[in-house]
Amino acid sequence: MTTEQNNNPEENNNNEALTNFIQNIISEDLKKGKNGGRVHTRFPPEPNGYLHIGHAKSICLNFGLAANNGGICNLRFDDTNPIKEELEYVDSIKEDVRWLGFDWEERMYYASDYFDKLYESAVQLIEKGCAYVCDLSPQEIRQYRGTLTEPGQESPYRNRSVEENLDLFTRMRAGEFADGTRVLRAKIDMASPNLNMRDPVIYRILRAYHHRTGDKWCIYPMYDFAHPLSDALESITHSVCTLEFADHRPLYDWFLDNVDYNADKNGRPQQIEFARLNLSYTVMSKRKLRELVENNYVNGWDDPRMPTISGLRRRGYTPESIRDFCNRIGVAKRDSVVDIALLEHCVREDLNLDATRVMAVLRPLKVIIDNYPADQVEWLETENNPENPAMGKRLIPFSRELYIEQEDFMEDPPKKFFRLRPGGEIRLKSAYIIKCEEVIKNAQGDIIELHCSYDPDSKSGGATSGRKVKGTSHWVSAAHAISAEVRLYEHLFLTENPDDEEDGNDFKTKLNPNSLQVLTNCQVEPGLAEALARNRYQFLRQGYFCLDVDSRPDRLVFNRIVSLRDSWAKAQKS
Repeated sequence: MTTEQNNNPEENNNNEALTNFIQNIISEDLKKGKNGGRVHTRFPPEPNGYLHIGHAKSICLNFGLAANNGGICNLRFDDTNPIKEELEYVDSIKEDVRWLGFDWEERMYYASDYFDKLYESAVQLIEKGCAYVCDLSPQEIRQYRGTLTEPGQESPYRNRSVEENLDLFTRMRAGEFADGTRVLRAKIDMASPNLNMRDPVIYRILRAYHHRTGDKWCIYPMYDFAHPLSDALESITHSVCTLEFADHRPLYDWFLDNVDYNADKNGRPQQIEFARLNLSYTVMSKRKLRELVENNYVNGWDDPRMPTISGLRRRGYTPESIRDFCNRIGVAKRDSVVDIALLEHCVREDLNLDATRVMAVLRPLKVIIDNYPADQVEWLETENNPENPAMGKRLIPFSRELYIEQEDFMEDPPKKFFRLRPGGEIRLKSAYIIKCEEVIKNAQGDIIELHCSYDPDSKSGGATSGRKVKGTSHWVSAAHAISAEVRLYEHLFLTENPDDEEDGNDFKTKLNPNSLQVLTNCQVEPGLAEALARNRYQFLRQGYFCLDVDSRPDRLVFNRIVSLRDSWAKAQKS
């Protein structure tokens, strides 16, 4: 399998997504009347962790294909491994699918719904001489399996009689044998060039409490056995999965060929593989994401630095932006790496027209306007969103003492610095032009306060406000500002491909130590006291932000969703 760096997903979208090879297959099937003209897909997550942006692509694809072709899509949990599965993950998956905007209606199923039927199917294979109970240990099974260049060896238990296999399998179900001592294997071909066809295990003994069936079962089916038969039992027509399952397709078909699942009534599922989503500066392995969570490298599955859907939701991403991203990257047949800048571009585009512009000073520097009346407060008008005039305007308070950003003042600035300097002027957004008259420092030489004067005739929007200065700064009134905590996020990893192991380093060594920066003394305009969870704002010159779930009425906490810099849009223009 080849992996290419895809630096232009929009080109990929134009060449492949609009034609969409999976849609072409479905269109041809509909033209031929295959499956009675039905289209029935499914999204089959394993509840062993939280869904991530890669799963979002699969969700959009499966539900989208069904919707676009007048079909339906099931949500089915692959709950065949109770050791790793929890009800918490089931609940989170349902929340994520709904949040993305999709509805499985009444069609929510579990592989465990079919445990009795799967057991009966295994018995059927034994009776046909197509399955046998094997006593080899897991290590011996691997040794007997062979390699890509050498055929496997037949198990010494391969030729047990049907009667003996039925007896042993019945006793496996009854709990007579210890975990790991026996398995049920399909009898296919130990010389097959496809290792998946070399008598794969289809049942193992596993004493583990199942979140739905409790202690009813001590044997559980393997995914490769449960999945095609679950598809068949649900009358799935198109079983869409990622490329790593391409080599499993012959096994998928073998089970459908050898198990009676009433194909005349249900139709026959067809497995189709597409390229999974790989995102730069990100790991997409559930095992690795679980490791980050369980070893406290991040603050839970919904940490806003995580690529999980719950993490993106908490950070402030919108479902519309994620669906747009999944549409833009298209559906390909080859694995590639998508630039995370495209995902960030999609959320900027979505928020640009809807996010209210507000004043927020992240690193405050006090400004005292000496010639402004000490007891005066003006309420100045400013637009809510210049990109969307329909959002109207609001009033913000202006007073003698203000806060501006520390970076908006330099005592000895370079030539092209257009902010405030000693003796220099700037315009305060939607307010007046001010001039720096005096710089106050503490005993350590740090600048702690600026004394300025203002031009009362320079009021923004006023009749005599035509005087121009090059710099404009955002600000907040010190007497009215609300203190807030602001969390600034960067990529979780320092390298574009943290999964690359050619350098010999574990992926965790590539974590970005500056992926989270917490600012605790930010000052925001008073209107944000009414901010609601999931409301998105543009903090002028700082980026897009939303209220975090950690917020309380006495302690506002904002997450930066994304900065204003759009490297993706810039790259497309160059």
